[in-house]
Amino acid sequence: MRGLRPPGLVMGIHPTSRGFGWVVFEDGLRPVDWGLAAAQGDKNAVCLRRLERLLDRFRPEVLVLEASDPQRSRRARRIAQLCAAVTGAADARGVETAVYSRADVRAAFTEVRAVTRRQIAEAVARHMEAFRHRLPKPRRPWESEDAGGALFAAAAVVTTHVRQGG
Repeated sequence: MRGLRPPGLVMGIHPTSRGFGWVVFEDGLRPVDWGLAAAQGDKNAVCLRRLERLLDRFRPEVLVLEASDPQRSRRARRIAQLCAAVTGAADARGVETAVYSRADVRAAFTEVRAVTRRQIAEAVARHMEAFRHRLPKPRRPWESEDAGGALFAAAAVVTTHVRQGG
């Protein structure tokens, strides 16, 4: 059965200033694997290589990410360039890509009254037992975001995709 794509795999990624978080789900929202990847040096090249390996390893049907283009997002230019490269790598492998705005993600969580990234991460943790122990502590105003938040952002964008019928 080599070369066949496992049915129903959806991969979500969330690039950050330090690397990226990723999750793979099957059959809707059942987590298969997840992780965080740190990158130094040429961060885009490092992240792209790691993401390509993940795409080759899991061969998802769909790759889901949050919008990063300047018209729809306030993300850094480097992140927007990385997302474009990742989309290209997915296309080259025949993997469909789905991109959702931050507003789309918030809308997917309105039912549980989660609006902020923290509230959405808490909602993900409540509904996905495998992630509960990974929920970062609440951030104080002077602290930078915990890298673990990228895992929850990736899960949130996949949740958005599934709830929108993807």
